Amino acid sequence: MSANTETRSSSLDWFKWILVIILLAAAVGGNHYYAEQYSVLVRAVGVVVLVGIAAFLAAFTGKGQKFLSFAKESRTEVRKVVWPTRQESTQTTLIVVVATVIMSLILWGLDAVLVRIVGFITGLEF
Repeated sequence: MSANTETRSSSLDWFKWILVIILLAAAVGGNHYYAEQYSVLVRAVGVVVLVGIAAFLAAFTGKGQKFLSFAKESRTEVRKVVWPTRQESTQTTLIVVVATVIMSLILWGLDAVLVRIVGFITGLEF
C-alpha cells in the first residue's frame, strides 16, 4: 500500500511542478506582453505574486519538502557558528591588505627585473 501512495504522490508532484513551470512562464510572458500597457510597479507586483504562488506550490512537493527541511537545518547550523568580533575582523582584514601590498610589491619588482633581463638579452629597451 505504501508503494501505491508513493506512486500517487510522485505523479501528483509532477502535476505540481508543471503548474509551477506554467506560473513562472506566465510571470515572464505577462511581464513582457504587458510592458507597454502597465507600469513597472504593476508588472513587478504581478511577477512577485505569481512567483510567490509558484514557490508556495513547489513547497508542497517531495523535493520542496526536502528543500525546506534542508533550509531549517542550515539555519540551525548557522546559529551554532561562533562569529568573529569586530576587532578580530578588522585585524584579519588588515593582515590580508598588508600581505596583498607586500606580494604586489614583490611581483612588481620581479617584473621590473625580468623586463631588464629580457631587454638586455634581446637588445630592446623598455
